[in-house]
Amino acid sequence: MPECYDILIVGGGPAGLTAATYACRAGKRTLVLEKAAFGGQITWSPKVENFPGMSSATGVEIGDALLDQAMQQGAEVELEEVTGLKKEDGLFMVSAASGAVFRARAVILATGAKPRTMGVPREEELTGSGVCYCAVCDGAFFAGQDVAVYGGGNSALQDALFLSEICRSVTVIHRRAEFRGEEKLAEALRVRANVTFLLNATIKALEGDTELCAVTVERSGEEIRLPLSGLFVAIGHRPDHTPFYGMLTLDDDGYAVSSEECSTQTSGLFVAGDCRTKNVRQAVTAASDGAVAALAACRFVEASE
Repeated sequence: MPECYDILIVGGGPAGLTAATYACRAGKRTLVLEKAAFGGQITWSPKVENFPGMSSATGVEIGDALLDQAMQQGAEVELEEVTGLKKEDGLFMVSAASGAVFRARAVILATGAKPRTMGVPREEELTGSGVCYCAVCDGAFFAGQDVAVYGGGNSALQDALFLSEICRSVTVIHRRAEFRGEEKLAEALRVRANVTFLLNATIKALEGDTELCAVTVERSGEEIRLPLSGLFVAIGHRPDHTPFYGMLTLDDDGYAVSSEECSTQTSGLFVAGDCRTKNVRQAVTAASDGAVAALAACRFVEASE
């Protein structure tokens, strides 16, 4: 029989790592399972200026600091992809892709959300061959080349700023007339000589045999062919709650419905960060969720003793 943790956290981003810090400080034996890399999506950001206490830092620096803090408080961490979750005799059984099974008295899901796709023909085929979802991860491959960013939120504008430093030209394509992201980011882009905008426009087609070479953009009924080497898609994210179906109530967009204490329909199961229904999805709100969920999980564990 596998050992039992007080609190098991699925996801090692700002929400999960903050939850781990708070749970450990409350004296709870805590395990964090992360399937990819600790730090979460914030590690994709080359420059973060709105995280409390840090006037400017890279996302990697923030992610590393969160991980170090959690581990210093006593959190155990493992790289494991969670594939299933069930509750038996008052305990949660968490299954991993490796075949490992972990037991816990309470579980916090802090799984974040994955990038939304455009739904354009050949998108999946050309992903990794010109179509990308992380400018920080893949931007260097397109240094000195012509690229485009599709989206109008903070992530899209930050991607465009980053790419404008290394690419010959950057075209920002957005389906609305106004950006949804911060005005300061938009202003910074407007003064870049190698940045242009295609607003009220949508991408309709992708060209290229084995590598992306152009996109077709529709604007006001007119089709525009835009030759480029790289397309960075930044149109939002979607959570993946597949391993937890039946234990959560989801809204129309697939986000987990929860209370102000981050509790769910399943007793002892909590959600934190971008994977739950909320209005603001930022690193700071994810960290806030992590603290709230951890304290609620601690109360649940103590009440069940």
